[in-house]
Amino acid sequence: MPLLSITGHFDGSHVLLDENIVLQQNARVIVTVLDDSDKDRQDFLHLAASGLALAYGPDEVEYSVDDIKR
Repeated sequence: MPLLSITGHFDGSHVLLDENIVLQQNARVIVTVLDDSDKDRQDFLHLAASGLALAYGPDEVEYSVDDIKR
């Protein structure tokens, strides 16, 4: 099985996956607990927006769907 990242949540007793997937019995998993603090999220969003702003200049060409090669 390829490496997957799937969101989930803890209901107070069990870790539950937010997506329906089929796992084989004894499948190995890694659980990462995320900090829910709003400050960390806002800091991340600000950093991401700053990086995105640097990726595009004011004279950037606007491409349309018609410009995509098939």
